[in-house]
Amino acid sequence: MRRWREPAAVAAEIDRIRSLRLDALRRQWRLMFGRVPPAGLSKDLLGRMIAARLQERAFGGLDRDSQRFLKSLARHQHPPRRQLKPGTVLVREHRGRRHIVTTVRDGFDWQGTTYPSLSAIARAITGTPWSGPRFFALRRAGDGRTPKHKSAIAPDDGRRHRRTAHDRNDPQARNGSSAGLHLETAPRA
Repeated sequence: MRRWREPAAVAAEIDRIRSLRLDALRRQWRLMFGRVPPAGLSKDLLGRMIAARLQERAFGGLDRDSQRFLKSLARHQHPPRRQLKPGTVLVREHRGRRHIVTTVRDGFDWQGTTYPSLSAIARAITGTPWSGPRFFALRRAGDGRTPKHKSAIAPDDGRRHRRTAHDRNDPQARNGSSAGLHLETAPRA
């Protein structure tokens, strides 16, 4: 298989691949991957995968972190924790007040004070122990996983659950919605 180095030559080869008929794409696949292509792949997908392999050979493949991430997804594992870049702004409304948190290099800035974690800020806002990523809607309860056993799910007995006076005064609890979260990225200075 020929190896292209120049971006213009790679682009020209990709254009040529796009113009091939299905049987020619299958032959190209065998040359590129060394095996017969999967039967269910469409002409478009065959061409895209061949083009991706061509670009990988010409310009290099994925870095190790990206490969590890994709392998974890293939094994149905949860992706690694999201890392927020400095300058990311989290906006959380709680009890009618808007709280703005900015990610900084050494933690999170809220109301002019730098905190080491989002959980510390969530605790300061609510007065109760909260998971910061969950409070700021970066992670769902239980990390998004569903319980494995039916007994872990609370049964729905059809009764309406009473709200406390505290819940009745909270507009978010009243309408059953979760708090709003807005992600923004601060402009670079």
